[in-house]
Amino acid sequence: MGVDLDNASLELGDEKLPPQKARFEDVRQGLRPVSQGLAYHDASANQNHSIPIGFRTLSIQVTESQHPAKGKDDVINFFESLTYHTDSVEKLCKLFGITPDRGLDKVVAARNIQRDGRNTIAQAKPKYIWKFLGYLFGGFCSILWVGVIIFFICWKPLSNPPSPVNLALAIVVILVILSQAGFSGFQDWSTGRIMNSILDLLPADCLVIREGQTSRMPVAELAAGDVVMLSVGNKVPADIRLIETSGDVRFDRAVLTGESEEIEGNIEDLGETFLEAPNIALMGTHVTNGHAKGIVVLTGGRTVMGRISKLTSNTKIKPTLIQQEITRFIRLIICLTVVLAASILIVWAAWLRRDHPTYMGVVSMLNNVMGCVVAFIPEGMPIAVTLTLSLVARRMKSIAVLPKSLATVETLGCVTVICSDKTGTLTQNKMSVMSAGFVDEAYTAQEFQDIFIRDASGERAAIRQLHQAAVLCNGATFDGATADLPLADREINGDATDGAVLRFVESIGNAAAIRESKSQVFQIPFNSRNKWMLTLNADGSGEKSEGNLLFVKGAPDILLPKCTSYYSAVSNDIQPFDAEAKAKLIATQEAWSRNGQRVILLCMRHYTPYATLGSNDFSPEVAGAIESLTVVGLLGLMDPPRPESANTVSECRRAGVRFFMVTGDFGLTAAAIGRQIGIITTHAEPDSLAEVTKQMNELPDGPLPSCRQIENRIPRSLVLEGKDLIQLTERHWDVVTRYEEIVFARTTPEQKLSIVNALRDRDNVVAVTGDGVNDAPALKAADVGVAVVSGSDVAIEAADLVLMGSFDSIIGGIRLGRLVFQNLQKVIAYLLPAGSWSEIWPVLLNVYFGVPLPLSSFLMIIICCFTDLAPCLSLIMEKEEFDLLTLAPRNHKKDHLINLKIYTQAYFFIGVLETFTAHAMFFLYMYKYAGIPVHALFFAFEKYSEGFYGYTVEELTNFNAVGQSVYFVTVVILQWGNLLSVRNKRLSILQADPIRAKRRNPWIVVGALIAFAIAIFVTEVPGIQRLFGTGSVPIEFWLIPLPLALGILFMDEIRKLLVRSFPKGPIAKISW
Repeated sequence: MGVDLDNASLELGDEKLPPQKARFEDVRQGLRPVSQGLAYHDASANQNHSIPIGFRTLSIQVTESQHPAKGKDDVINFFESLTYHTDSVEKLCKLFGITPDRGLDKVVAARNIQRDGRNTIAQAKPKYIWKFLGYLFGGFCSILWVGVIIFFICWKPLSNPPSPVNLALAIVVILVILSQAGFSGFQDWSTGRIMNSILDLLPADCLVIREGQTSRMPVAELAAGDVVMLSVGNKVPADIRLIETSGDVRFDRAVLTGESEEIEGNIEDLGETFLEAPNIALMGTHVTNGHAKGIVVLTGGRTVMGRISKLTSNTKIKPTLIQQEITRFIRLIICLTVVLAASILIVWAAWLRRDHPTYMGVVSMLNNVMGCVVAFIPEGMPIAVTLTLSLVARRMKSIAVLPKSLATVETLGCVTVICSDKTGTLTQNKMSVMSAGFVDEAYTAQEFQDIFIRDASGERAAIRQLHQAAVLCNGATFDGATADLPLADREINGDATDGAVLRFVESIGNAAAIRESKSQVFQIPFNSRNKWMLTLNADGSGEKSEGNLLFVKGAPDILLPKCTSYYSAVSNDIQPFDAEAKAKLIATQEAWSRNGQRVILLCMRHYTPYATLGSNDFSPEVAGAIESLTVVGLLGLMDPPRPESANTVSECRRAGVRFFMVTGDFGLTAAAIGRQIGIITTHAEPDSLAEVTKQMNELPDGPLPSCRQIENRIPRSLVLEGKDLIQLTERHWDVVTRYEEIVFARTTPEQKLSIVNALRDRDNVVAVTGDGVNDAPALKAADVGVAVVSGSDVAIEAADLVLMGSFDSIIGGIRLGRLVFQNLQKVIAYLLPAGSWSEIWPVLLNVYFGVPLPLSSFLMIIICCFTDLAPCLSLIMEKEEFDLLTLAPRNHKKDHLINLKIYTQAYFFIGVLETFTAHAMFFLYMYKYAGIPVHALFFAFEKYSEGFYGYTVEELTNFNAVGQSVYFVTVVILQWGNLLSVRNKRLSILQADPIRAKRRNPWIVVGALIAFAIAIFVTEVPGIQRLFGTGSVPIEFWLIPLPLALGILFMDEIRKLLVRSFPKGPIAKISW
């Protein structure tokens, strides 16, 4: 029964499902979710209604998906309910009001487009309002807004007359918030343009029949019911029901299913579901062979591709490790700020308001509370972090690594395990035939070619038969446009395996003559479910006769049980395929596989089909004829490793990162490639599931120590295949994840996802490389998803990083990921002494000890957001202090961005020195220019008013304003010494100065000069002085701090010397 046009099949948005939904409810009870994604797996014995495995690996299946179950059911039910693949052509034409030769009328097409929308996949609309609110009220901004409100209240009505200083401070804090929000918005804008690869999959135009005229038109103008012409090389512009084909049309659905082998387009085979029907061409897939005509049945967001886009756009983005670190730091600082502010409020309410009522009124108290907030929060840190990540991201681009999210940059430096694909990532994806052989003989490709050429008389029947089988059982063709080029340079249409065989057979004999004499009657292309390809060839006329030859090519383990005889290269006749012959063949297969070759078996038989060619019974009958086969021969193909693969694996190992291979290839082949590139380094045979089970039984009870430490790992290699992974329990995984070297072979996309989750659950930070839609679940689940630029667009979309060049650029990415963490620590260690510690103590002295405020809130903001910001940005440009690949990966659970050692360095060492020195300069000024000794300023409280030491209120206010400016200038200059010292955690400035080429950083001087210029502007401009209460600093107070800054540097040099001299001493243990 067809889908009602008005009720369901062509409605836009959240489609109303037709009445057929009810008949699927009983099936739904037998389904269980697979990995929290869209896909469902039939838990019952009946597999007829389950979604095909290829489509259970779409990119919509991600562990982070937050879609409700109803959404999943709606999508599944929608495609289950479609009957476009089973409806007759006549019924479809009647449904859309067309004929195959005339197509749609333009008026009808316009109406359909108006009803369904344009044939485009809409991008997810950014939630600008929520983003804007997040920028303005997230992080430190949340508590700064409290300060804005309090400053406005202190402006009026609490102050009478209104206080312009508080109004100005409120505006300044608002500007700080807007600047932070602006930088956050810029970061989100610059990195949020994540490549929407699904849009790029759409072709620009297509060939359409409308009103009997065939013409090209933009894909976006396609309407449901349009008749479209497809030919080799096209991208399918919509979901199309095929109504005519050339008989050899094939589609590459890798972009949807991840399967590299083409799917045959067959108008007779209706398939079980819309998703797997051979008579449906899906949007975004490629036509790799032949041509076809079809009717557009689904357009835009209602296509399979459109629904993938819709579902993946709503997945919840997990915070990266650096985002978690920043959030942790912000929460800690806010908590400490609230505690300090609350303590000031309590002290004022319980003591100062009663014992010193005239010293601190409500406005002064609120100003001090907000002074505490402004002082303790390093307002410039979010800006500095954003700029740090942005600059490092640019560096990564320069080494051909494209980070799609700035915060992901640092996560790459924490990676402990890399799970890498083999084909196209570790290897060149350039297959070539290396060996050819038989049950009783084996040759290299060159030897086989030499024998074939010498056998001009054709006496070596086995040799000739293998050549014929390889020619006829092949789905690749040469591109006609490159026919005049040398054989090695010709372009090939088809998969890499068939392409390699095609070049091989063309190089040794006249393949065209064989094709002409044995015309192809029928073909079943290779697919990962069958793991074989079949062709039926006829002699001469191609009619059905006793001379029909059935050739099968595929995986030996699948075809061997169906073989009963073999061609002998020794006797040149057919011999029984007994146990001895089978053992010889398996031995040859294993020998080639150990050399890294992919082995394919070619078989044949004579077969005369009973069903009529083209009938519905023909294909099943021929497919069922794969029995009583004769082994023709074997071919060994190799995809050579990339030149840089071995060095990449070696460098990853040096960086403390375990490198695992995850591939769909055979275990022996994968292990051989693993040995060639250094993934397997042990001389002994790799362990198997049996050894894993043995070690599992020996595990102690209770939690196991982390496998981050090398001593807790198993220093051997392990090879597991997909059939082994099915049997693993959690205790098995406890053993597996401890192996130093692992090759996972014959894995499915679901198993790749389970590998990633098992590693992450056991305290590993996992990076995954992938190149297909089927890799999207693992890419999303990994801490860092890495795609190579040659991979599929959907994989690039799902990944966090894209390798634009060779695979070894990931090493540079790891190095820069670690560098960004080191430099961020240096930035924070630079900001905290002045931007937090040296600012909070003036407030505490003012509240608890009655000292006139040594530093105003305005100058605190200037330090945090201006004078400290410029120099700290120069730290972003610092090169690595030592070879960062010699470090073990950072333990994100223990080695935090801000830790006790950094607090000790910033607060209790440099911070104490700067705070003590700045206060000393403040008191020195008050004594030298006002004649007020230090002891008089302590506990002055309300005495610091009219008549104090004979001064008027205006004079005392001026002294305090200049003293605050002296404190400010002192901190700015002292930070120069901190800037030079914080560049190196352990090395002396004499070993790594900013002048010599190795660690040259001219931005240090630029940043210091910018801070100096800002300090002059803030203290010397009359308008600033009048509005914010600053004062001109006497010249000697510009000069005295210079040697004191060198003193800061000298003190830290002593610390570094002690650390280097006594690396296990107490100073070294508490040093950052």
